[in-house]
Amino acid sequence: MPGNSTRRGAVRTSKKGASAGSGGNNKRRLSGKGPTPKAEDRPYHAAAKRKNAAKETRPRALRVKSERPKGGGELVAGRNAVVEALRAGVPATELIVVRSIDVDDRVTESLQLALAAHLPIREVHRAEVEGLSGSSQGILLAIKPYQYSSFEEITQRATEPMLIVALDGVTDPRNLGAVVRSAAAFGADGVVMTERRAAAMTASAWKSSAGAASRVQIAQVTNLPRTIDAAKKIGCFVIGLDGEADETLSQMKVAQESLMIVVGSEGKGLSRLVREKCDLVVSIPMRASTESLNASVATSIALFWVDEQRRK
Repeated sequence: MPGNSTRRGAVRTSKKGASAGSGGNNKRRLSGKGPTPKAEDRPYHAAAKRKNAAKETRPRALRVKSERPKGGGELVAGRNAVVEALRAGVPATELIVVRSIDVDDRVTESLQLALAAHLPIREVHRAEVEGLSGSSQGILLAIKPYQYSSFEEITQRATEPMLIVALDGVTDPRNLGAVVRSAAAFGADGVVMTERRAAAMTASAWKSSAGAASRVQIAQVTNLPRTIDAAKKIGCFVIGLDGEADETLSQMKVAQESLMIVVGSEGKGLSRLVREKCDLVVSIPMRASTESLNASVATSIALFWVDEQRRK
């Protein structure tokens, strides 16, 4: 019983004098309560009141919605890339600039070029630009998606004798742009390439074409061997370029015919099935056997030679 002074230890002695114990009631009252909460987590503590007051006065972070260009376009990020794309006249939908951007010569020129081209300029929060592209340097250019033609459209608009360039797995967009530029320079009717595992008409390819992409029809096909068969049916003689071929370009006697010139990828060259579909495979002779040409240079030489033969 509490206060039973006859039990051993029931009476406690302190500076204030002897006092009777609670019989263990106080010990049971404290059990199961867990560790003491932090001061800021106790509702009636001054620290908790200061914490709640700070929450009420702190401004809420802005939630910015990042919107990519509509229609599946491309975003060019970075000051150098944006100003070069604008200089090249790459078709764009808008220029996106961060508010309070650190203006330099590249930003100034980009704004001037956008205004001259009547291109919309949109100011956004930095958080929105970072959501679209992490390393944008505060400026983005939204590019229009390239409008490809079909192989049938190329052949229907072609002049006789036809001259079509086909790319078998060319993956470098700069090579693609250079091929398109050569095709325009030597009067080719169009360029055909595969949809998968190949470069597309991005801003980089457009810049390399020096604007020729707006003058030459470009088609994406799902199956190049099948497209080669379709070209043969309409009277095209299919020529493959391969550095290891025994017959050289100058030995080819069909330059006056309708042609499809097939160029292989930068590393592997022509794929096996495409090579088998070609009517003739030729090489470009070089003085040094250890040297090689990339896809765009080889295409330029072949197109120049065909154009020269047709002029005779």
